[in-house]
Amino acid sequence: MTHEGGAAPGPEPSELDRLQSRVTALEAEKAAREPRHRWKAFLAAVLIVVGCVLAPLAAVSAWASGVVGDTDRYVQTVAPLASDPDVQAAAATRVTDAVMEHIDIPTLLEGVAPSDRPLLEKALGKLGDSLEGAVRSFVRDKAQDVIASDTFDRIWTDANRRIHAAVDKALTGSGGGAVKINDDSVTVDLGPVVDQVKQRLVDEGMTAAGKIPEVKTDFTVLRADDIGKVKTGFRLLQIAGNWLPVLSVLLIAAGVLLSRHRRRVLVTAALAFAFATLMLGVALTVFRVAYLNALPETVSQPAAGSIYDALTHYLRTTVRMAVVLGVVVALAAWLTGPGRSATVVRQLWRSGIGAVRGTADHAGLRTGPVGPFVRRHRSWITWILVAAAVLTVFLWSYPTGWVILGIALVLLVVLALVEFLADDGTGRATEPRRADGLDPRR
Repeated sequence: MTHEGGAAPGPEPSELDRLQSRVTALEAEKAAREPRHRWKAFLAAVLIVVGCVLAPLAAVSAWASGVVGDTDRYVQTVAPLASDPDVQAAAATRVTDAVMEHIDIPTLLEGVAPSDRPLLEKALGKLGDSLEGAVRSFVRDKAQDVIASDTFDRIWTDANRRIHAAVDKALTGSGGGAVKINDDSVTVDLGPVVDQVKQRLVDEGMTAAGKIPEVKTDFTVLRADDIGKVKTGFRLLQIAGNWLPVLSVLLIAAGVLLSRHRRRVLVTAALAFAFATLMLGVALTVFRVAYLNALPETVSQPAAGSIYDALTHYLRTTVRMAVVLGVVVALAAWLTGPGRSATVVRQLWRSGIGAVRGTADHAGLRTGPVGPFVRRHRSWITWILVAAAVLTVFLWSYPTGWVILGIALVLLVVLALVEFLADDGTGRATEPRRADGLDPRR
């Protein structure tokens, strides 16, 4: 029987038809989103790769800005070289050569006053070999005495502080003062040391040394076959300064935020960042060997190695800091993730703290109103502590790997204290709520 004046109603769609329609709609929606997700994933990968590639350059730019742009940091870097045995030996040799070039050995004894001749002969002693060898040994002894004294340490430190501006000029394009560029070398004038040695020689009876004119002798600090290109690159890195490290971190952070699986990508990006900076440390070691092997025979390799290590000390410290930072961030991201192993570690962590809390409860120790307050605001407290740790790293002038590790351990201890205090006032352990807002104990 049909209704008059109307069409007969069709059969209602079955449950299977509705499910098929829903599946079709979801597949169409997924197909529409897929290209966008691919582009976001590609862009995220590009940003992370570029950020990791910039990481080594960022470390070098921070070193260039810190060592050359900060006088106190530069003096602190080069001051220990004054007491370095290899540098002292090379400087003594250079000063001895400069003095010997102005001493006329054949007429040395003839030019000495008769009253001074016994003192000179006693000072020379029975050194054997030729008179020239004896005089050279005598001069070198006095040079070593001057260089090993506090006088040389003071001369070295004060000179480097005064000539810091000249170092900046030398490494960024022009030379002048006590530090200058000669052909392909950056050198320091040891003239003041020669003057001290001359005075020592006169005091020991070699009055002929007082006739030595003012001597300018250069001590090589840095040598490069094409120092023009080195200066240009160094200047660019110095201009980048501390902006390049910030750019590297921002690029990596943007890539992580654009990715779908952020925690997993964060672990990978942090480890890639650590690996990239580690490769810079390897490159510094390889370049050190190549640099020393390329030096001429007139340059002391042990002294050059000591100077190279001193000048790159801050850079190596930055490399170690970046590696430790990357590993710490990757480990933190993994431990807070939903992985099975990470979940087991967190359970062991809470069980251990719960056992300590239970022991304290049996001993009559109560948290009072602090416990419930910490339990209610634990998420906020945790994020505040993490933010404080990150801010400490950024505000630390020259953080090292040990500083990063220390900050991480302090944060871990404070988080353990928060976990210990986060009870309901009865001493019972509490678990953080799940993402759906349900209590996991139910």
